[in-house]
Amino acid sequence: MKTRLIVVSAPSGAGKTSLCERALKDFSLLEDVITYTTRSMRPGEKEGEPYHFVAHENFEKLKNAGFFIEWAIVHNNQYGTPKHVFSDAWERSKHLIMDVDVQGAATLRKVFPDATFVFILPPSLDELRNRLTKRDGSKSKDIEVRLKNAELELKHASEFEHKIVNDNFDKAYDQFKKIIEDSLIYK
Repeated sequence: MKTRLIVVSAPSGAGKTSLCERALKDFSLLEDVITYTTRSMRPGEKEGEPYHFVAHENFEKLKNAGFFIEWAIVHNNQYGTPKHVFSDAWERSKHLIMDVDVQGAATLRKVFPDATFVFILPPSLDELRNRLTKRDGSKSKDIEVRLKNAELELKHASEFEHKIVNDNFDKAYDQFKKIIEDSLIYK
């Protein structure tokens, strides 16, 4: 069986995590890639869900040891994907899905050119601001950083073979599900 990798990118708050979580419930052959980050946990998160949370110095040690296949600084925090998750999952005949920033997607495209790349777009920057405010509260400095980064990330949408505007979650998920189904047909 040929295993597949589905890479999902989007600005923070566009809905990539929610779409991936629903896909993981609907597709038993999909497995999430849990990445490492130096950012603080949000309410409701715990170690290993949705990230491995590590201190900056531990992240640097892992990075310097060649532990990550890709890593990036996003919103003033570091994120990295461990190399071993790919071979581990593929040995179990699992397909992988992961959400990464556009920097990570660019790196993964070089390593896995046959992967499926999906970009999730917000309906507008105003709606993105509303979503971030609702999710993160009124941490205006953090929201402004995320919105500024969103403008830069949106410029990379054309680099992705699939683009979905998440203006209605169910409609966006139907499109996402079709992309996954098409991707899992062994090419």
